[in-house]
Amino acid sequence: MVDYCPICGKPVYFAERKRSLGRDYHPLCLKCQKCSRQLTAGQHAEHDEKPYCSHCYLMRFGARRRCTLSLSLSVAHTHTHTHTQS
Repeated sequence: MVDYCPICGKPVYFAERKRSLGRDYHPLCLKCQKCSRQLTAGQHAEHDEKPYCSHCYLMRFGARRRCTLSLSLSVAHTHTHTHTQS
């Protein structure tokens, strides 16, 4: 059975594949979607099924998530009241 590269959509044959995070890539397709740096199989992050180097992943998705999480936690701790049913 031939798998298809999640980046280019073309068949990936056994002799040429780079397997990473459960998917088969062409060697040239396994690169960061932001900076195009070649990635090592299993040593990268993914977002929406697209590979990113650790640096680009943190810059694009990491800081915002931490900020949103800390904001929602601070709001949850400062906003306290009870609801009554009518």
